[in-house]
Amino acid sequence: MNKFWFFIILIVLLSSCKNSIVEAPDNLIDEDTMTDIFYDLSVLDAAKNSSYGNGTSSFVANDYILKKYKIDSLQFAQSNKYYAADVTKYKRMYKIVRDKLNDKKTEMEAVDKIKP
Repeated sequence: MNKFWFFIILIVLLSSCKNSIVEAPDNLIDEDTMTDIFYDLSVLDAAKNSSYGNGTSSFVANDYILKKYKIDSLQFAQSNKYYAADVTKYKRMYKIVRDKLNDKKTEMEAVDKIKP
């Protein structure tokens, strides 16, 4: 009888410990667009932290992104939460962003070499 209760308690404990899955919001931003948003946010963040970005507030930069992609902050936050719940997918998205940033850096370095 003790084994029976042990297994019942074990099953209850294991079922209560299962991971909660983040459901996709109704207004989910598609993965490609979300990756583009991450890229733009990275570029804007780099600009804000450079000498070219003096006086640029993060509010203005974030507002620009929201308008560019015709989204609101809640939609972005919910979509970001959804994608962040899948670490593998999130890493893949940020790898794409990193690759695009590296490509842009290489392109800019080539332009700098051409300048007199």
